[in-house]
Amino acid sequence: MSMLTPPGMGGKYRITGDKYPRMRRPRNRRRTIVAMVASLVALGLAGWGTLELIDVFTGGTKKTSAAERGKDCTKAAAPSAPARSATLLKPAKIKVNVYNATKRGGLAKETADELKKRGFTVGKVGNAPPEYDKKVKGPGMVLGAPKSVSEVLPVLGTQLRGAVQKADTRKGKDVDLILGTAFKSLTTKKDADKALAALARPAPAPSKKC
Repeated sequence: MSMLTPPGMGGKYRITGDKYPRMRRPRNRRRTIVAMVASLVALGLAGWGTLELIDVFTGGTKKTSAAERGKDCTKAAAPSAPARSATLLKPAKIKVNVYNATKRGGLAKETADELKKRGFTVGKVGNAPPEYDKKVKGPGMVLGAPKSVSEVLPVLGTQLRGAVQKADTRKGKDVDLILGTAFKSLTTKKDADKALAALARPAPAPSKKC
């Protein structure tokens, strides 16, 4: 009998050898389940916190319902603006005074003759007034009464690309085309006609953003 065998036990209960049997404690399944649940809860809270931070830094975009989106689309699809051609005058109804503010002679008459060929009515032709003589930078300047800003100046402006459009205190219907120091020639008739056609087209309707 081995020294490891308890007194009174023998036979098949006899312990042989010189090592003690290894006794394992039963696993605590409840503790394992609790740890797993805690881990899942922690992961869920971490994900929710991340979404909240993203919402804060992106301005908290609010989701709109289908009905609200429909209202927004209705507002965006407002009736289109009336055609621009309704407020623009034809070249034949525009009286243009042509003034030369450069050091080169003969430009005012040449320009006035070309404008007449293009259908404009020509008024005075000569040198620019002292307040503008040699003082107009760029290709030129188009001057008119405040009422002419929307219906006359844009039409005349198509004939000289880069010309500044400006209103002054005059009350008459005639407008001035002052040739500036960088003036070379009027816009080609082909390009001017394209610009006039673009002015006559209706303004685009607001786009739907749904």
